[in-house]
Amino acid sequence: MKKYTCPMHLQVLKDEPGKCPICGMDLVPFGKNSEHSHHDNTTKNHESHSQKGFNKHEGHHTSDFIKRFWVSLALTVPILLLSHMIQEWLGFEISFPGDRYVLMALGTAIYIYGGMPFLKGMVGEIKSKAIGMMTLVALAISVAYFYSMAVALGFPGMDFFWELATLIVIMLLGHWLEMRSQMAASKALQSLVALLPNEVTIERNGQAVKIQLDELVNDDIILIKPGEKIAADGWVLEGSSSVNESMLTGESVPVKKQMDAKVIAGSINGDGVLKIKATGVGKDSYLDKVINLVQDAQAAKSNTQNLADKVAKWLTFIAIAVGLGTFVFWYSNSGDLAFALERMVTVMVTACPHALGVAIPLVVAISTTLSATNGLLIRNRTAFETTRKLSVIIFDKTGTLTQGSHRVQKTIPLTDKYSADDIIQYAAAVQQNSEHHIAKGVLHTLKDRKLDLWKSENFQLIQGMGVMGTVKGKSVIAAGPNYLKDKSLALPEIPKDINQDAETVNFLLIDDEVVGIITLADTIREGSQQAIDDLKKMNIKSYLLTGDNEKIAAAVSNALGMDGFFANVLPHDKQEKIKEFQAKGEIVAMTGDGVNDAPALAQADVGIAVGSGTDVAAETADIILVNSDPRDVSKMIDFGKRTYQKMIQNLVWAVGYNIIAIPLAAGVLYPNFVLSPAMGAVLMSASTIVVAINASLLKLNKSNS
Repeated sequence: MKKYTCPMHLQVLKDEPGKCPICGMDLVPFGKNSEHSHHDNTTKNHESHSQKGFNKHEGHHTSDFIKRFWVSLALTVPILLLSHMIQEWLGFEISFPGDRYVLMALGTAIYIYGGMPFLKGMVGEIKSKAIGMMTLVALAISVAYFYSMAVALGFPGMDFFWELATLIVIMLLGHWLEMRSQMAASKALQSLVALLPNEVTIERNGQAVKIQLDELVNDDIILIKPGEKIAADGWVLEGSSSVNESMLTGESVPVKKQMDAKVIAGSINGDGVLKIKATGVGKDSYLDKVINLVQDAQAAKSNTQNLADKVAKWLTFIAIAVGLGTFVFWYSNSGDLAFALERMVTVMVTACPHALGVAIPLVVAISTTLSATNGLLIRNRTAFETTRKLSVIIFDKTGTLTQGSHRVQKTIPLTDKYSADDIIQYAAAVQQNSEHHIAKGVLHTLKDRKLDLWKSENFQLIQGMGVMGTVKGKSVIAAGPNYLKDKSLALPEIPKDINQDAETVNFLLIDDEVVGIITLADTIREGSQQAIDDLKKMNIKSYLLTGDNEKIAAAVSNALGMDGFFANVLPHDKQEKIKEFQAKGEIVAMTGDGVNDAPALAQADVGIAVGSGTDVAAETADIILVNSDPRDVSKMIDFGKRTYQKMIQNLVWAVGYNIIAIPLAAGVLYPNFVLSPAMGAVLMSASTIVVAINASLLKLNKSNS
């Protein structure tokens, strides 16, 4: 699956090289830049193109932005020390022969090196007719640089080198904070590709041959050994096994596969050997369809401009219009070129406040740190603009509202010969060599009860029914009802308090006598009930969405008092359910933990991932519940409202002074008053300080209201 992405807009992912529809840049091979170096050989086998494209777009990676920030910061220090305006403010003086040329050289270096991403970004925005922050920053630093160079070479006026430097430094930092969140889309899609194996064993001319995944074609006969990942969609020709499809379908119990059964690429084979005929390789696979669903939903969401971009767009137009108008007015009325240019430059630099560059990124940075210490990881700032309007929250079941693993619910001795602990110890002893989910649940209970694990011998798997072995010289079998039926043994009466719709029943036989019953179920996670109750208090509806069967879904939904449930739902169906709610005008949040949830997480207005789940879910979501506590959903909603309010307040502070500063800079009160570049800088600095203080006042309510 060869993919191509835009180095600036990583949510754009295409099957063929071409141009980015957002900025017009050349698409480059996906997964090849330094941000993705963690990716394993699986992806490498899907991409065979060179990475030359990334070098053509230097300055558009998060690592490059932070490098430019540190270099620019280092250059800014001597620029500040050599700037006469700063010296006047702080009451010191540094001068030596040729100091203005040093200042010019430093200013040129920071303009070219630190400003290059914004200059390139301006070209991209203009080409794509999407004027925004990059254009505004590029315009401001260019005007400040060229005017300052003219002043340094003898043109009357005060240079803006110090403002040029600080503007570039702050904008680099703000843009770096913003770009970090854009990596989510790329990482999510890489994690999906990583579900496929690196090599595949196929049958050719009666011989088993290993090939690379990208050499696999439809109709190849694939041999799948126990524990291996299935490389392609297909049909089982020979063999029998239980296959773990939970990463793709959400079904918590491994699915039995035998002749003529369909298997899905990316699922994991259990303890049997399968021979399958490949029918869905690469783009034809179900996994590739999931990848495309995630990509499309993320790209659609990313096309919505955030509020800061809109403000930057209008400030750009205002700066150009007022700046040119100011120059024309003063030059035509006074004939003083120096004064007219100074007024124009002051207007255009004033229109690009430092505070606007950090207004939202600063809130995001503070809220991210604050939330991480309280069980929340914020990945997408636009999620906070939406949480205040949520009307429906849809929960995945397995691993989200439930533990995601089967645990022992009841241990029932059927004879006085053995106690409940004896039943667990015999069962654990014979199950210890099995990887089945029942075995894991029994061994977990043994550990919880601090019981000894006995040795077992002669372990044997009873395909599709259970396990058997010798423990303490006795023949021990742990199996389900099908074993008893197969051996024509009497099925013990199941106690009425066992909910067979939600619990798996397993029998323990010692020397062919049924001596005990063990039931297991995917238990409801602690905090799930309070989470649903909290949402009801907030007048937000809750629904269960799961790949499990209808009986299990109904049992969980009814136990928690949710507003409804949807069962037997595959990934693309989950996304469709989200769309159905959205079509009704609902503002929807999706909470999940697996690959099967990724399309729905991307489609939802707010995607919430459980931290104990998969990387794919986490990277696709807007918000991660680090502590895997469903109660954090209501905390997240409250915190989202607070964060949104801070963003709006900061934008008001960041832009508000322009309402007064721009007219004054243009000279509307001249000759009684005119805003000097120095006073404009003071106002701008004050606005930045106010924004920083306001962002630091952001608090997270630790109570689960």
